[in-house]
Amino acid sequence: MTAVSDLLRILNLDPTGNDRFLGQVPQVGWQRVFGGLVIAQALTAARRTVEGREVHSLHGYFLLGGDPALPISYEVERIRDGGSFTTRRVVARQNERAIFFLSASFHGEEEGFEHQAQMPAAPAPETLPTIHDMSKDLLDRVPHAVRAYFERHRPIDLRPVDFRRFLSGASEQLGFQIWIKASGRLPDDPAVHREVLAYASDMTLLDASLVAHHTSVYEPTIGAASLDHAMWFHRNFRADDWLLYVQDSPNAGGGRGFSRGLIFTREGQLVASVAQEGVIRRKRMRPA
Repeated sequence: MTAVSDLLRILNLDPTGNDRFLGQVPQVGWQRVFGGLVIAQALTAARRTVEGREVHSLHGYFLLGGDPALPISYEVERIRDGGSFTTRRVVARQNERAIFFLSASFHGEEEGFEHQAQMPAAPAPETLPTIHDMSKDLLDRVPHAVRAYFERHRPIDLRPVDFRRFLSGASEQLGFQIWIKASGRLPDDPAVHREVLAYASDMTLLDASLVAHHTSVYEPTIGAASLDHAMWFHRNFRADDWLLYVQDSPNAGGGRGFSRGLIFTREGQLVASVAQEGVIRRKRMRPA
């Protein structure tokens, strides 16, 4: 619960002026700020300037890697307040330099046509082992960086459907499924659940573009970074209940990988869709 409390505290931005806010960065030893944190904080800043409507879509671009030693300032521009939709633009800055910008659209509840994609079959999260529950034989074969990532104390619980995807040559799939949820109880405010899911949506999506190549972003030979992030919210949900994040990668080329994801409740309701493109390169190894 401590990790969730820390996340909620970090998402509670400090107002610094007209539509301006300051966000703190957790000191977790990373070399750059986690992209999902910047997305969630920028969304929080936009939401602070909107009344009576929930975010239904966001589109963001990562411009520079954030410095984890510095707070991030968020400047909100009120693009439009329409009869049905509200649009905001947010620029995130450190040392006066833009590191990220986000456009977000908010919409009130309406009745209308409904359909959705079907959730694929997946084992229930409770039946899947955590990395601590895995057999020693499998655990010894998981790369150290992968093991360290999943063992880290964090506000989001992660339960991969098939951990063998991290073993070299073990997967012939073009996608990846993982159960996710906040590791503690969240407030009942639907906006908070959307912001926490925005945070979590960036955790594993870029890695889906490397499944077909039998490697991952955790390998020291891979250089990877998110370029953009888009998300659409379809229905209300609780981010502290298990959600199935179904990810695939339709294309990779030119040093970039494109990934997309569908997020379902355990009952099969589609609650959000995500898309992202990122840099995926093999690092040039210097001769010894």
